Formats: sequence, C-alpha cells, structure tokens
Amino acid sequence: MKPLKIGIGGVRGVVGETFTPELVVGFAQAFGSYLGRGRVLVCRDTRPSGPMVAAAVTAGLLATGNEVVDLGICPTPSLQLAVGWLGAIGGVSVTAGHNPAHWNALKFVRHDGIYLAASQAEELLDVYHQGRFDKVGWGGIPTRVEKAEAIGHHLEVLRAQFDIERVRARRFRVAVDCCNGPCSLLSPRWLEELGCEVLAINDDPASPFAHTPEPKPENAAQVRAVVKAGRADLGLVHDGDGERLSLVDERGRALSEELTLPLAVDLALQEHVGPVVTNVCTSMAVELVAERYGAPVIRTPVGQPFISEAMLDHRAVIGGEGNGSVAVPRVQPTHDSAATIGLLLSHLAASDRPLSALADALPQTVMVKEHVPVEPNLIYRALQDFRDAVQEEAEGRVDLLDGVKVGFADGWVHVRASNTESMLRLIVEAHDAARASELVDWAHDRLGR
Repeated sequence: MKPLKIGIGGVRGVVGETFTPELVVGFAQAFGSYLGRGRVLVCRDTRPSGPMVAAAVTAGLLATGNEVVDLGICPTPSLQLAVGWLGAIGGVSVTAGHNPAHWNALKFVRHDGIYLAASQAEELLDVYHQGRFDKVGWGGIPTRVEKAEAIGHHLEVLRAQFDIERVRARRFRVAVDCCNGPCSLLSPRWLEELGCEVLAINDDPASPFAHTPEPKPENAAQVRAVVKAGRADLGLVHDGDGERLSLVDERGRALSEELTLPLAVDLALQEHVGPVVTNVCTSMAVELVAERYGAPVIRTPVGQPFISEAMLDHRAVIGGEGNGSVAVPRVQPTHDSAATIGLLLSHLAASDRPLSALADALPQTVMVKEHVPVEPNLIYRALQDFRDAVQEEAEGRVDLLDGVKVGFADGWVHVRASNTESMLRLIVEAHDAARASELVDWAHDRLGR
C-alpha cells in the first residue's frame, strides 16, 4: 500500500513516491479554481522537500490567476492568523506536521483562517479529480510573487491576549525543543517577550529534524536533560508545524501528550466556564475536568477541521485533541502551540504551584494505543465485523461518530481505520492498568486479531 493520504486534513504522502510535483501542482490548481481569483498565502516547514513543494504550489496558484504571497518558513498557525490580516482569500501550508522528514503535505486554509470543513474538502477533491481547472491565459498570470512576514503579526496578536507583565514578573526559565522546525522562528521570540530565560535546543531551521517531529514523551529526552541541568521551570516539545505541544515538568518528567488538553481545559475553565470541544478518542480526563466546573463537552470526529467548526458553532472556551493540540479561541479557533504556551505561563505566573502540581491534580487514567495490521481490502470488513459483534452483545454504549467506540462505566474502547496505513487503530482508556489491559483483550477477541 503506497503511503498517500487524501482527506479533510489535505493531502500528504512520501515525497518522490506518491507525493510528486505533478500531484502538488494539480491540487494547487484545484484549490485556486475552488477559491476563485484573489490573494493566497503560502508557507512551509523546514523539510528538505519544502522549497520544491512550495514552488509547485506557487506554480499551480499562478496558473489559475491567483496572487501568491510567500511567507517562507513559517508555522501553520501564523499563516492562519495572517489570512485576514493580509486580506487573503485562503492559504496553503506546506507541512506534514508530525510525520517524519520524508513525508510532506498540503494543508488548505479558507478565508477565515481555519481549515476547509469536511464538505468543502470534498468539493475541492471533486475539482481535483475532474481536472477542469480555471486556468488563465499567458497575459493573466501574475508576474511576481510577493513576500511577507507573518510571525511578527502572530506575536502581536499573542501579546494582546495574555497578561505579559504578570508573566514577565515571574522570570520563568523555560527549556524548549523546536525540533529545528518553523517554531524555531517563533517560540524563542515569544518566550523572550514573556520575560523568560530561554534554554532553546534544536532551534536551527537550516538543520534536519533532530528527532521525529511528534511531541511525545519518547521524543522528549533532550529537553528533559536540559530541564534538569538548567533547573528550568518547565520544558516544551514542538511538532513540525506549530500545532502540537507536549510538556516536561520542573522535575524533568515528560508528560503524555494526552495531558496537554486536559491541563489547558482546567486553566481555561478557571477563567470562564463554557463548552469544551474535543474528538471521540481524546482522554476522558477532559470530561472529568469539565465536570468540576459544570462545563459541557462536545465530541467530534477526529481532525482539526471538525474541532474548529464545533468550537465556532458552540462558542467554546477551549478545544483540541489528545495529540497535544489545543485551540485557544481568544487567539484563534485552531490549534496553536504558541497560544497554548501563553495560556500555560499566564496561569503559572498567577499561581504558586509548579507544573508538576498542576499535572498531578488532573484525573489519572491509563490509555493504551495499538496498531492492528489488516490487509487493505479487508480493513472496512474487519471494522464492520467489530461493529456487528459489539452491537450484538450490547455490553456498552456504542458510538459510531468516527469508527466504533464502545463506552463502559469504567473506560472505553475505540477502533477506527487509519487514513495513512493498512491497519486499524485501537485505543483503550480506563481508570487503572488492569482494566485497560482487560479492555484491550476484549477488543482483540472481537476483532479476531
């Protein structure tokens, strides 16, 4: 099965195999045709294929008569904020986020700075497959590509939304691992503006990713060492495009990426009680925290577009997913790790408790994530067989919003098809390890694998 994903999150694949210049130009022409003529922003992360892919995107957009503004190496959230600021009708972020360096992707942003909704992504895909692009003649092609700098505007927005002086008074010492990604150009500057002593590592955007750009405990070894050696108040681990964030406490303990959102929910609800949005397979710690404040939780299918749409519909005070992504709507209703940093440090500055105490006060659960290999032509049959088995037993509450999720009084099981690999994703959560293990076995029995 060749690695190529086309879905609501855009299009991604392995460069030189399925993700080719021809594919990129085609999708850029489709996006330009779908938007109509106007100004479109383009940014990229620091992958070696970035210049090639960004050039192909630019070519496709120019061919449809669109004015292109090149933001260069820039976090995706910075581009999203810049769409309205620069009067653009949309944007394309060239980044595969948490995927390894040999992957790349196109993420499509609409006029209001959020990703295309599911129905809009389907419409774009129809335009691409039909191949009837709205091309202009030689005289209608724009003759120059503008350049702009979006990170400064991002910092301006952040400064206006958080109590900068209160944070500065605490003079935090913060270790940050930028993974040599685009946050190398944003996070150290943001932390310095917050008055922090910054211990930055892997902050050279001209260097390769220092490790897999996925903010998980297993990728936090370097920043843990810096926290301990530098006696830092906390550590931060970024992904490859500025959306996801995981944390290291002052003891050097790497916190699960699943804890970033429950912590942010706790902090946000202290300021204002209102709806919380997350997806179906994020930790139930989100509900347990929200219950403390009497706040409702809205669950969506997996994917940032669903999160953003639900946040707007329900006027949520916070949202995100269990991969370390948090959306702070006072900044923007999309995943933005810089906004997450602002929320966290502003609360730490107002509290006499360290990050470890905040983390320990969160509900403690056990989550297990497994990959179940399945032949490509059998994936949906296997998922349907699992659905039939659990519905026939009716042992728990069955949720079919995205895959099959079975809820029990003391935990849950979720099985869904992977969008990128020939496998099913199995996620289990319970209040203790023994029960989590039981639920894993229960799921495997009904999967027959």
